[in-house]
Amino acid sequence: MIAHADAARVVVYTREGCHLCAEAEAAVAEVCAETGDSWTRIDIDDDPDLRARFTEQVPVTFVDGKQHDFWRVDAGRLRNALGRRR
Repeated sequence: MIAHADAARVVVYTREGCHLCAEAEAAVAEVCAETGDSWTRIDIDDDPDLRARFTEQVPVTFVDGKQHDFWRVDAGRLRNALGRRR
């Protein structure tokens, strides 16, 4: 498990100025609003270990502490993942 991954059901690792990150956050926010699941955003540039791990791979989404996607969020795939029990 990665740092901060247990703060919410869905974690989106992002960085400022990343247009894909903004799109991913919007998709995650919409899906989580539908499902009632919690989510949070973590800026990788605030943590040297996260920055080293993800570098250009952001946005990276985790569901229940496990990596789910990177670069893009497929809303249907995320809904399916959230429909499964933890």
